[in-house]
Amino acid sequence: MLVEIIGKRNEEILTTTTKQIAENFKKDHKEVIYAIEGRIAETERAGGKESKNKGIIPMLMEGGNPHVENYFIESSYIGENGRKYKQYFVTRDGFSLLVMGFSGEEALKWKLKYIEAFNAMERELKRIYTERQQWQIERDKGVVIRHILTDTIKMKIADSPHKRFAYPNYTNLIYRTLFGKTAKELEQEYSVKPKENLRDYFIGSDLEKVQSAEMLISSLINCGWGYGEIKEFITNQAQKLIAVE
Repeated sequence: MLVEIIGKRNEEILTTTTKQIAENFKKDHKEVIYAIEGRIAETERAGGKESKNKGIIPMLMEGGNPHVENYFIESSYIGENGRKYKQYFVTRDGFSLLVMGFSGEEALKWKLKYIEAFNAMERELKRIYTERQQWQIERDKGVVIRHILTDTIKMKIADSPHKRFAYPNYTNLIYRTLFGKTAKELEQEYSVKPKENLRDYFIGSDLEKVQSAEMLISSLINCGWGYGEIKEFITNQAQKLIAVE
C-alpha cells in the first residue's frame, strides 16, 4: 500500500514511508534518509524548532504563518536479517517537499500514483470521521432512550420479585432478535472487558436498530402489554427491526 493511516484515534494522519519511496523511485534508502535529514537541517537553520515529541520535526513557515508539523516522523523497520533500521513516516506535505526534486518520466509516474493514493486515503479518513460522528450521535441518543425504557419499566410494571429482571430480559430479547445472541454471548464475541459497555462495540447502524426496538418496547409497555405479548410481537416484527436504516 503506497499510503496508510497512522496515529491515535481522532488524530490520524496520512503517511507513506521512506522505504516505500526508495523502492518505488528506484533510490537507495540511505539516500532518501539523507535527503530528509538534509531538509530537517535546512529547516532548523531557517528558524524551525525541534518538537518535544521525539522524532517529529515541525517546520515553521516564515512571515507569521502557522506551524506546519509532522512532515517527517522518525520510525524503524525490521530487515530480512532481523535487524532494526531507521526509516521515516512521510506525510503528504513531507512527500511533496521530498520528491519535488526527483525528475524523469518514471519519477513523474510515481508522483502521480502517490497523489492518487493520498487522495484516496484522505477520502477514506473522512468517511471514518463521518462514521464516528454518526456513531457518537447514536450513542448519545441511546443513553436517553435507555433511560426512557428503564423509567417506563419502573412506572408501568407492577412491583414483584421479578421486576428487576425486566430490563435485562427485554435487552436480551432485542439482542436475540437483531443479532441472534444474548448480551453475554455478544460480550464474549467482542471480548468486552469488565467495566466496558457492550454498546461501545456496536456500529452506528446497529445502535440505531437497538434504540428503535427499545422505543417500541417502551410504547408497548405503556399500552399495558406484558412480556409474553411483547416477545411475540417483537419476534414477529424481527425482519422489520433488522431492516431499520
